[in-house]
Amino acid sequence: MIAFRFVLANKACHSISLMCRVLAVSRSGYHAWIVRPPSARAVADAALTDQISVIHTDALKTYGSPRIHAELRLQHDVLVGRKRVERLMRNAGLSGLHKRRRGRTTIRVQGVRTAPDLVERDFNPTRINQLWVADITYIRTWEGWLYLASVMDCYSRRIVGWAMADHMRAELVIDALEMAVARRRPDGRPIHHSDQGGQYTSLIFTQRCRSVDIDISMGSKGDCYDNAAMESFHASLKKDLIHRRSWPTKTEARTAVFGYIETFYNRRRRHSRLGMLSPVDYENTPLRDTGTAFSPSPDQTLLTTTTAAHAA
Repeated sequence: MIAFRFVLANKACHSISLMCRVLAVSRSGYHAWIVRPPSARAVADAALTDQISVIHTDALKTYGSPRIHAELRLQHDVLVGRKRVERLMRNAGLSGLHKRRRGRTTIRVQGVRTAPDLVERDFNPTRINQLWVADITYIRTWEGWLYLASVMDCYSRRIVGWAMADHMRAELVIDALEMAVARRRPDGRPIHHSDQGGQYTSLIFTQRCRSVDIDISMGSKGDCYDNAAMESFHASLKKDLIHRRSWPTKTEARTAVFGYIETFYNRRRRHSRLGMLSPVDYENTPLRDTGTAFSPSPDQTLLTTTTAAHAA
């Protein structure tokens, strides 16, 4: 009973008789409640709360009740209502994180011809390596700004290429593209969709895309919805990792971003669009249109070496 819990929590400050009288409960009832063993429901709630706390900590304390509920159901075979998970998390003081507004990193070059929009806000391809989206975001450190360029496969929302540097020159986005090409080795003609930033409209970037048979697509000016999938990933990165602390050195930030992308986001973080699967797990399920599963290329074994080189 809530009234009895209040009395128990405040008995060091107020007399039990006074609190029972104010709360309109009997003193004998309170003492009987004290010695009564916890109910089976209370014991089950306590055990479930402990399990939820472990999952919440293991997920970098980023999960709210929807992902905690999915983790219990899919990973631990625990059948429990979402409202119960919400209640237990609220009582334990556990919650997810909230997104902040992001700054602006798009630098346009006047007079440069841009590519057409081949996507038109349809970020739901039917197969792997059909649509890649890309963007740049920033990370503030005590040593100055650090910039992250990312390439996402929209089929699974997996980050397939990324690079970090203390500048926003075209080489940054080319490095991210090179990682994506080396990992995926697409046998079709992927669409590479981005904003109209000067890095993506540069001659060196467009020439590289053409050399590996990638079609370039760009959204309209000043419209975040034209690149919503990548905007969502960068917002999650900021919410889950970057905005939770300060970063004294660029090296520390690079290492943390490497761990977030390769260890947590791609392999473990549950995505609502993917039926609460992680990007890697989603790719390893049978494809909806062909009935086959995605098999990584032989170069996938070089994943650790490649990504570590970018993080260094």
